[in-house]
Amino acid sequence: MDWQTSEDTVPSAPVTEADARSLLGRPPASGAWRDGDPVGDRRFATFRDFRTEGGRELPVFRIAYETWGELNDAGDNAVLVLHALTGDSHVRGAAGPGHATSGWWDDIVGPGGPIDTDRWFVVAPNMLGGCQGSTGPASIGPTGTEWGARFPYLTTRDQVAAQEHLADALGVGTWAAVIGGSMGGMHALEWAATFPDRVARVGILAAPPVNTADQIALNSVQLEAIQIDPRFQGGDYYDAGDGDGPHRGLALARRMALLNYRSPAELNLRFQRSWQSGVSPLGHGGRFAVESYLDFHGNKFTRRFDANSYITLVEAMNSHDVGRGRGGVEEALASITATALVLGIDSDRLFPIDGQHRIARSIPNTLDGDTAVVISSDFGHDGFLIETAVVGMHLRRLLDTPV
Repeated sequence: MDWQTSEDTVPSAPVTEADARSLLGRPPASGAWRDGDPVGDRRFATFRDFRTEGGRELPVFRIAYETWGELNDAGDNAVLVLHALTGDSHVRGAAGPGHATSGWWDDIVGPGGPIDTDRWFVVAPNMLGGCQGSTGPASIGPTGTEWGARFPYLTTRDQVAAQEHLADALGVGTWAAVIGGSMGGMHALEWAATFPDRVARVGILAAPPVNTADQIALNSVQLEAIQIDPRFQGGDYYDAGDGDGPHRGLALARRMALLNYRSPAELNLRFQRSWQSGVSPLGHGGRFAVESYLDFHGNKFTRRFDANSYITLVEAMNSHDVGRGRGGVEEALASITATALVLGIDSDRLFPIDGQHRIARSIPNTLDGDTAVVISSDFGHDGFLIETAVVGMHLRRLLDTPV
């Protein structure tokens, strides 16, 4: 549950005048990728007759994805990389037509990299319910208009089931590895528990075994911020003009979220009590630099995301409980046969490391026994995106381990 794009995950820094100028103009009602927009590096796979855990039907759904490398003749070198809450399929590559941001894991995925595309066939889908090419609330539904708030409720297991369809279409019987961070780590865990015969290795980064009451509570205020925006209009805002969509509510939700993704140490170190300008914030109308930082990234986010999709994905995250219907967390984890890397970040206040240790204690075959690898970082939850040197080292260990 992180920024998930390279320019948003660099260490926090004060907002410059050039930053502010980059957001001039009114934000669109939705920042979703839409049919007719430049495709970029996306590919698409379309499927029919998908039934959710809740019993709702998607008569047709599409998964947008990107690939790097080649599937070998044996079909045993495929690696599935799963993004976090607001990420997409663009793991590697420049920003440009079709891609509002550059690749979010460029330092990890690529020729000679920790996930070496000269060796592995890497697949990265945009999750079902997302807004960057896969079917979601901004997609056209059976009525000929956007699904909007009528889009079916999804669970993380629904999203993994959709990814299974993609694996079948690509001819991947067993993934050499399934790797994900944050919400992507929830998906990786679900893959290993649901399809143990299809996952040889699993990398679970900064993700919990269940979404706790505390985490659901943090999510609930973000969703309320969107839904009380008068321009949200019950989710039917797609015909609104630029500046007339629910961008204020979505930006506020994003600012709330950012406070969970970064650590107090980093924010205090970077910003201290500095002012954004020469105008004092002490009763004279000025602002503290950290306030401008949050506003800038919240407003930037509205230009690449969709409010209904944010709600759909956060609710799916709330559904996460690997032990649901499986006899509890420990029994579900004990059924996993994949070789596992479990990694946490010591300053993560969103998904604290006790959750990763709980996962490591119960998966039978982990790289590091019954404790998770713990990265020391000032960057909080976003450390799995920023600390690429140490994260990459551990991913190399996982992928080099014979299975």
